[in-house]
This record gives sequence, C-alpha cells and structure tokens, in this order.
Amino acid sequence: MVCESWTAKLDTYLDGEVPEEEMRSFGAHVRNCRSCSADALTRVQMKRAIQAAGKRYTPSAEFRKRMQQKIAAKPQRSVRLGWTLAAAAAVILVVGTLTSAYLGTRSGKDQVFSEIADLHVATLAGSSPVDVISTDRHTVKPWFQGKIPFAFNLPELQNSDFSLLGGRMTYLEQTPGAHLIYDVRKHHISVFVFQERLLPAKLGENSLSPKQLPFNLETWSQGGLRYFVIGDASTADIDSLAKLFRGAS
Repeated sequence: MVCESWTAKLDTYLDGEVPEEEMRSFGAHVRNCRSCSADALTRVQMKRAIQAAGKRYTPSAEFRKRMQQKIAAKPQRSVRLGWTLAAAAAVILVVGTLTSAYLGTRSGKDQVFSEIADLHVATLAGSSPVDVISTDRHTVKPWFQGKIPFAFNLPELQNSDFSLLGGRMTYLEQTPGAHLIYDVRKHHISVFVFQERLLPAKLGENSLSPKQLPFNLETWSQGGLRYFVIGDASTADIDSLAKLFRGAS
C-alpha cells in the first residue's frame, strides 16, 4: 500500500519523535490522506484514554507496601520458587513505580500541552472540524454565547495572511472552551481559549511549551483567559496570530 511507510511511523510522529523536516512532511500527508488522518484520530483517542485511565488507577504507596508485606509473609516452598516470586514482585513494583513516575511527569504543564496537541490533531482528522463555518468573526463570536461561560474577542484579519475557517466547542478534561481554526499558507492553526482558573494545572503568566511537542505552540494568560495557539505552521506565523489575538483582547 502507498501509505504503509507513513503508517509504520505514525506513532512516532504523534509522539513528536521524528526530525523536524519529516514532521512537516508527515503533517502535510496526514491532512490530505483520509486513511492516515482517520488512523491518527483513533490513536490519539486511545492515547488520551490510556492517560486518563492511568491517572485514575495509579497504585498508592500504601497499596504497594501492603503487597510487599503479603509477598514477604508467604512461606517459600523452595529456593527456586522463592526466587521466582521475588523476581515477579520486583517486576511488578518496578513497573508500578515507572508508571507512576511517567504519569507524574505527564501531569501539570506537560499534560496540558499534550492534551492541547491531541485536541488539535483529533479535530483536524475529523470529518467536521468546525461546528460554525464562517470567515466572518462577527458570525463566529456570537455562536459561542450561551455555550461557554465566558466571552472573548476575535482579531481583525484584514491585511494579514490569515483566514478564519470557523469554530467549535471543546473541553480540556472537564473545562469548556472555544476552539477556533485558522488557515495560513495551506497550514491549519488551532486557537484554544479557556478560563485560566478552571484549568487542571496552573501554567503561570507566560508558559513555554515542551520542545518534544510535534507542533509550534504559544500560550499566554490575559484577562483571566488562557490562550493556546498551536499548529505546524512556522514559528513566525504562530507568533503573528498570537499577537493579533493579544491586540484584540
């Protein structure tokens, strides 16, 4: 199949572990290939489900201690059997510790950035990326009234290279927000807006995205709202759109 080489590297692409040039080529292919975009959407959804389940069922220190005590209390039938049980217990404890450590590093800021990237990919891979389709900001902005618990302004795009495609409601965990999609030179850029105080992690006044993120991202806090501008467009384009939003707010 034509897409076999792309599919084989899809997980690596979604984890941001391919070179920058290949990342952009991959992004262009995923946007134009219905099969790969659907596959990417499925994998992103599975990734988010695993993250949510991992946070819910992470074993506590008390649970691990009880398991150690129970294993230590059982009589050893033989040296070989005892060694096997000890090895199995060690594997369980190591896996549990590594899982907890991994989930811990994915919490807070990194977790928020990862979920923002997942929302961006999942939306663009879907068949209906926006719920309100319009290039007119005066049509898109009123659409959000009554759907989200805050108001925000959209920038004037006249004399710029950007065009508005539309918007949709979105959620960052349980926090409702707005998702706008813009185009610039055949690249799609997502702009997310949430209430700062309701986010699952405090990002600070200005926060840098992790370098391993497979997209360029800029985020800031303004007027009690948290803005995220993310996409595979150039850093200059991401910065330009962010400046337009800062001016509009």
